[in-house]
Amino acid sequence: MFRTSLRRIFYFLLIIITYSSCEKDDTFPVDIQAQDFVWKGFNAYYLYQDQVDDLSDRRFNNDQQLMSYLSGFGSATDIFNALVVSNDTRSVLVDDYNLLSQDTPLRSSFTTGLEFGVMRDPNNPNNVIGYVLDILPNSNASNQNISRGEFFYAVVDSNNNTIQLTEDNYTEQLTNAQQLDLSILTADFDGTTLTPNGKQVDLVREQYQHPPIHFRRIIDVAPNRIGYLMYNNDFSGNYIQDLNATMLDFQNNNVSQLIIDLRYNIGSGSFASTVAELASMITRQFDNQPLIKETWNIKAQPWFEVNQPDSLITRFPTSLSNGTAINSLNLTDVYIILNGRGFRGSSALELLVNSLRPYINVHVIGNNTIGDNLGSITLYDSIDYNFSATGVNANHTFALQPTVLTFSNVNDETYSTGILPTMTICPVENPMDLGELGQTSDPLLNSVLNYITNGTIVAPACNPFDFEILYNSINQQILPDRGVFIEQHLPNLGR
Repeated sequence: MFRTSLRRIFYFLLIIITYSSCEKDDTFPVDIQAQDFVWKGFNAYYLYQDQVDDLSDRRFNNDQQLMSYLSGFGSATDIFNALVVSNDTRSVLVDDYNLLSQDTPLRSSFTTGLEFGVMRDPNNPNNVIGYVLDILPNSNASNQNISRGEFFYAVVDSNNNTIQLTEDNYTEQLTNAQQLDLSILTADFDGTTLTPNGKQVDLVREQYQHPPIHFRRIIDVAPNRIGYLMYNNDFSGNYIQDLNATMLDFQNNNVSQLIIDLRYNIGSGSFASTVAELASMITRQFDNQPLIKETWNIKAQPWFEVNQPDSLITRFPTSLSNGTAINSLNLTDVYIILNGRGFRGSSALELLVNSLRPYINVHVIGNNTIGDNLGSITLYDSIDYNFSATGVNANHTFALQPTVLTFSNVNDETYSTGILPTMTICPVENPMDLGELGQTSDPLLNSVLNYITNGTIVAPACNPFDFEILYNSINQQILPDRGVFIEQHLPNLGR
């Protein structure tokens, strides 16, 4: 115990010395202050600091040498690009930190409400066949005679001319936002022969506000009451109250099993605190117990362990960030259909799955996930890297969002190589057998229901006709995965 205490004290003193060796000098010229901020932010907290020679604490003996080095870069962008390691696709330099203070907008789009895929016609490789994936609720398409699983082959233009859809023209004909009206001609298709059926569907593009919850229902499959939630929006926190209200509805209806269907979820980034709130909605048997653990670089980690050990742990919360009590189902099992292209998940979802697994059974339906266990933070050019209206350097507007840590669960298990699914499914849905969302006719949902009731894992048929899928309108809406961010008070050392 005494030896361990001495080792902690040694690390603490070492960090004080190394941070102080790069103490901010007010004499640094204005034209390199942004470069100075980037270097010191990376030197202090970049996860890969020990892999970059120019970020070594021994690289410069004094501020004059550092100043000379910084002067070799014409901009903050230049030095950022020089310091970031080649395989780091997560770290970002933000040109204007004022944009970060703006709330993430609620999801909206200019659409007919028809979500669709496009595949090559097996009998005529120059032609394509469209198929309906979903009809957005309360959209223009929801008021027309069209439904999931139908096929279409042509459009009718403003002059009433029929235009066959081909590989060369389908993008312009189906996705041109400048064209308000979209009229499609439907057909019957048996996997081989396409037969026009004489139906024309006239659609209009409108500004559309996506609902917080795409679809929810309760499915009774004895002896279970199963809550089914289809959630398509981002994990920014915009819809956390709506998710909490959904859990209350499920709770009031004595739901004993939960399916979270994210197959059409648009992803994007999130915060570890938001992921923790979602975890507590699923299970509340573990209030305030460790859920997520952080591991920083070899400089910052010892400091946190000595001075802020609790800041390295995110615990199961009992309330949302605004103080609202979290509604929970107290489940021991949850079934999650993955989001992303090829149903490979997103960083926020990987963190949720990995963090819950030591506590409950998390059944993953999809494919092997990407393995993004990295965490980021936003740094500002201030004495403690946090934002305040009077404390941020007024000579530039850069903010730094470096990769600073890796996530693990309470058992120190991580997921850098991805998470293996419980049930592996086809990377694309079978256009010939889509069924109705939320109903047992949906092959994917039906497979999950069978697994819940009898433990049998039988995935839906995987594109038995071997169609070549060319386009998916939902995939086009998937947001860049910005990763998982944390909010943390950083040590005021050497700034």
